Amino acid sequence: MRAQVEDVIEIIRPAIQADGGDIILREVDEDSGVVTVELTGACVSCPASTVTMKAGIERIMKDRVPGVTSVVQPDEGAELGTSVTL
Repeated sequence: MRAQVEDVIEIIRPAIQADGGDIILREVDEDSGVVTVELTGACVSCPASTVTMKAGIERIMKDRVPGVTSVVQPDEGAELGTSVTL
């Protein structure tokens, strides 16, 4: 499955790079079907990056790689903000 995911990323990468960003594969969990990727460059500050992730990358990945259930970024689900101790 990882090889298939890597192949799809290489297909997607030029479109993301054309907008000043890039995509890095971090992890493929074959048991759950979750693929973790990191968007870098211009994608980090782009307000459309969530749409790119879900409507673009995730849809293409699910279509081309059997068993993929979702595509997430490394920090998805992490608590936002910082803790302060007084």
